[in-house]
Amino acid sequence: MRLLMLLSLLLASPWAHGQALSPKEALGKAIFFDTRYSEPQGQSCASCHDPRTGWTAPEPRLGGPMEGAIPTRFGNRKPPTVAYAGWTPKLHRDEEGTYAGGLFWDGRATGHARDPLAEQAEAPFLNPLEQNLPNRRALVAKLRTAPYAEAFRKIWKLAPDAWDRQSDHVYRRVADSLAAYQRSREVNPFDSRFDAFYRAARRKKLDILSIRPDNQRRFEGLGLEPQELRGLALFNDKGKCSECHVLTPGPGGTPPLFTDFTYDNLGLPRNPENPFYRMASAHNPLGEAWVDPGLEATLAAIPAHARHAAANRGKHRVPTLRNVDQRPAPDFVKTFGHNGFFRSLEDFVRFYNTRDLGGFPPPEVKANMNTEELGNLGLTPEEEAALVAFMKTLSDRRIALPPSP
Repeated sequence: MRLLMLLSLLLASPWAHGQALSPKEALGKAIFFDTRYSEPQGQSCASCHDPRTGWTAPEPRLGGPMEGAIPTRFGNRKPPTVAYAGWTPKLHRDEEGTYAGGLFWDGRATGHARDPLAEQAEAPFLNPLEQNLPNRRALVAKLRTAPYAEAFRKIWKLAPDAWDRQSDHVYRRVADSLAAYQRSREVNPFDSRFDAFYRAARRKKLDILSIRPDNQRRFEGLGLEPQELRGLALFNDKGKCSECHVLTPGPGGTPPLFTDFTYDNLGLPRNPENPFYRMASAHNPLGEAWVDPGLEATLAAIPAHARHAAANRGKHRVPTLRNVDQRPAPDFVKTFGHNGFFRSLEDFVRFYNTRDLGGFPPPEVKANMNTEELGNLGLTPEEEAALVAFMKTLSDRRIALPPSP
């Protein structure tokens, strides 16, 4: 009876205008928002991946990178969104020599050993700059005291002594639970204003891949305002955005995910406000001289791919643009780019448009910089504003709420 009560509480997890979660998804949600899984206690997955900000950093005051469970310890990059990440393939090199897939900004959750989303979920617990647990057994000991521990054991069909005898196996099931939640409709509702427009266009048998500034009138009356529609037309044409943030359906026929899962060096400037530069030498031995290698470091650690590492120095994963402007209040300041250098979507679009014309600091990594799809696009200020207006239509309308106490 107690197990049934726990399951009913988990499955009734609140979501604004939402729907029930499966048992495994509900377990993942309980773990995702639980602050017990850090040392000292107090930091959860949601501490760095807040649904109110599009499942990314809730604190912009430090320029993007977030403080871990230990005060004064910081990660080196802005937390990426976990929404819409479940369709990411494993890290691979295609026939053209381009890398795609894998999770984290640098692709180090490769998926070569298991599901990349579950592999990603394993890492923050043991990272001394994040949740700072000493080992897997420490997490299992904390899970054992959680009010949903027995539900966890039953759902994953674990033996009663699994806490003591199978800590590695239990740890992996924690990651699998998190992956299940991060693949749920609660995290990936596909209910933005763009999605309503996309469905309306499909009903009219209109292909959004064909929209251009000279034919955008065909798409009027389907849910986007004129400026937003113009932004989409530019996104697909002069702005070159859809070269990487693709408008094709996602795997399995989902609406567009706005990423091709590849890696790129945009030439972002170094973020002088990044607190990682001032970390203790135990965590950042290079101090202010540290340069973010991006995908290069991941490839260098894989013997079969090490020879391609230098050609990918400075490249970071192309993120989804879904929820790029999701924020809890109009005056909330979001940060943009893997290092949080930009403090407004308008400034980031201006950088894409005019990077090569001066007015910005030099790139942190000049090698392998993308000079074909950004830097001097020739967009007018009005066109920049239209692109921003369109990207603001990508915010989900349903926002997940933490589980009831």
